[in-house]
Amino acid sequence: MREYALSLLVAAALTSLVMPVVRVLAIRAGAVAGVRDRDIHDHMIPRWGGLGMFLGLLAGMLMASKLPMMRSVFEGASRESVALLSGAAIIVALGLVDDRWELDAPTKMAGQVLAAAVMALQGITLLWLPIGGVLVLDPTTSVLMTVLIVLVSVNAINFIDGLDGLAASVTGVSAAAFFVYSYLLSVEYGVERATLSALVSALLVGTCAGFLVHNAFPARLFMGDTGSMLIGYLMAASVITLSGKVDPNALEGTTLLPALLPILVPLAVLAVPLVDLALAVIRRTRAGRSPFAPDKQHLHHRLLEMGHSQRRAVLLMSGWAALIAATSVVLAFVPMRWALLASSAGALTLGLAVAWPWLRSRSQRRTEVAG
Repeated sequence: MREYALSLLVAAALTSLVMPVVRVLAIRAGAVAGVRDRDIHDHMIPRWGGLGMFLGLLAGMLMASKLPMMRSVFEGASRESVALLSGAAIIVALGLVDDRWELDAPTKMAGQVLAAAVMALQGITLLWLPIGGVLVLDPTTSVLMTVLIVLVSVNAINFIDGLDGLAASVTGVSAAAFFVYSYLLSVEYGVERATLSALVSALLVGTCAGFLVHNAFPARLFMGDTGSMLIGYLMAASVITLSGKVDPNALEGTTLLPALLPILVPLAVLAVPLVDLALAVIRRTRAGRSPFAPDKQHLHHRLLEMGHSQRRAVLLMSGWAALIAATSVVLAFVPMRWALLASSAGALTLGLAVAWPWLRSRSQRRTEVAG
């Protein structure tokens, strides 16, 4: 655990330290976000924060490779680390170009497929699905499913990147929950403790934390598509690498649907961005528009319309992400009734917080009528 923590701190520190330099580079290169109708910010802000996050990731990986326990991740699965970083490099290069020249949706999709395929063809693939027990995937299907998971994760995170600090906060708490799940699996079920999945999750927490220093409201720098695609890619990679380390038939006990948990936990961890992505696709296709056509009806936009501030909207969405992710992790290790009891209490609290502007205005109207 100490080596994970040290790698996380190195990733966070370097990510935060390089951001001023990245900001200057973005301004000089013209990678600056203007003000559009759907945007919340009211002045131009540099992008390319994802470049600093990538550098933080590399620093964390380098530190981990020098630590006694974590060194086994790179020695025994060297192809996995190379596969991860080569796909990440393609994602970052694609994002840097997009943040500067705004690529069209098909071009971006092609680049995302390329990055996912490069990772998958080098060995990081989804090996099984919980269908009819455990369905072992053939090599072709395994690669195709891996590419699909990466595409969904990348675009889900990209869709929620609409408020200062939102994508980094939601991804950070989700990655933290997945790290806890990965690590506890190793403790409870004897899975190897030093895994690429847990390391990537820890480094993702660190890079998001380091970036939030510069991106929390009011933001001085945006992660851009460089960052949102990178953290979506890393979330997908950590999920896929874990599936290769876990035998679902070995996860037996009193937990809920043990064979399904290695698949259900990642879905729960990404529940908030996945719900926002699904709603956007349904909303836009029903209106006869492209699923990638931008609008101002995302979950965070709706919270702002209800009367929440940017800071409160980010806290609420991060709170929901943390609640859903934590519940799924707890279900893997404690009896269901206790997990659902705690989850229900958290959901009630967050529900009241979401409805607070409406409840307050209703109370004010009643007071005015009574007066």
